[in-house]
Amino acid sequence: MKESFFVEKVLNNNVLIAKHLTYDEVVLIGKGIGFNKKKGDEIDAKAVEKMFLLKSEEEQEQYKQLLAQVDEDVIEMMNDIVTHIQKRVNIPLNEHIHISLTDHIAFAIKRFQQGMGLKNPFLLETKALYPEEYTIASEVVEIISRKIGVQLPVGEIGFIALHIHSALTEKNLLEVNQDSQLIQTIINVIEESLHLQVDKESVHYMRLIRHLHFAIDRVKTGEKIEEPKKIALLLKEEYPLCYNVSWKVIKVMQQALHLPVYEAEAVYLTMHLQRLITKTDL
Repeated sequence: MKESFFVEKVLNNNVLIAKHLTYDEVVLIGKGIGFNKKKGDEIDAKAVEKMFLLKSEEEQEQYKQLLAQVDEDVIEMMNDIVTHIQKRVNIPLNEHIHISLTDHIAFAIKRFQQGMGLKNPFLLETKALYPEEYTIASEVVEIISRKIGVQLPVGEIGFIALHIHSALTEKNLLEVNQDSQLIQTIINVIEESLHLQVDKESVHYMRLIRHLHFAIDRVKTGEKIEEPKKIALLLKEEYPLCYNVSWKVIKVMQQALHLPVYEAEAVYLTMHLQRLITKTDL
């Protein structure tokens, strides 16, 4: 059966909103697909390079406004970038990435052109937490450089990686950023309490970051890990400083997430903190 699309609104020469029997309104992308088209015209399915669905009217309106503000060459490049990400991850992306990532990169390009940098304080942590997304994000930065001659700073790789992670996990970007900020707060508490500056390139730091990330996820889902009582008593006796700092961290997590944190989390966190101090495995 032939797939039929009818123009609802032309957004630019290469992007339009169309009516579809199954999905109602869809966004169609294709070279010249909107050129000289008007409402009600039928679109040849062969001209469609990409189709995606923005489910809410709010998202559709956001996308329309975005296209009105962003150069067509950037929009065309972003369509290529989202296609590249989709091929690399090989699982469905949340279609909101067309709005969120386009908006972010368009402003990143504008900041670059105006000589304004944006520091990414969580770059190393993002690389440790989301290595696959980070690798793909670095490829995105290369695509931008190759296509429009703009070399975004390395910090942008981290920001783009978070957008990719959000689209992969169905977590909204606000939640992803809140988790990152909570981990940053915890690291500050650890450094102040232990009177040390953590080597953020070290293996033990990367392990700690990953542990905190999974601990936050466990708290949110209510997952309980087994508490090794003998080890807990031993750690409390052998490493009282790290054990006390672990409990300080637990309280920070409880206050930030408004959820209970099981005692076992303090046990495993104590081991990670002791490794940070001694730079050896327990």
